[in-house]
Amino acid sequence: MSTLIRNNDNKVYISLIEDPAFISAIEGLQSFVLDTNADIDMAYDWVCDQAECHSFVCDGPAWDLFYFNWQSVAFD
Repeated sequence: MSTLIRNNDNKVYISLIEDPAFISAIEGLQSFVLDTNADIDMAYDWVCDQAECHSFVCDGPAWDLFYFNWQSVAFD
C-alpha cells in the first residue's frame, strides 16, 4: 500500500517515503549529522541532495520521518 499525499490543488502524489533514494538518505542521516554537526537546514539540504529531490516540506510523512531522525541525533 502506497502513502499518498493530496496537495491544495487536489492533486495526489506518492510520498517520498516510498522512494528508495529518500529512504537511503534517511538511513545515512545519523552519520552525516554526527560527522558534521549539521543543523536542520544543512541536514535537510543534504537529504534533498542525496535523494535527488527538490523539496519534501509539503510531504508530511517524509518530513516527519526526516525530523524524527534528525532530532534523535541532534538533541542526543
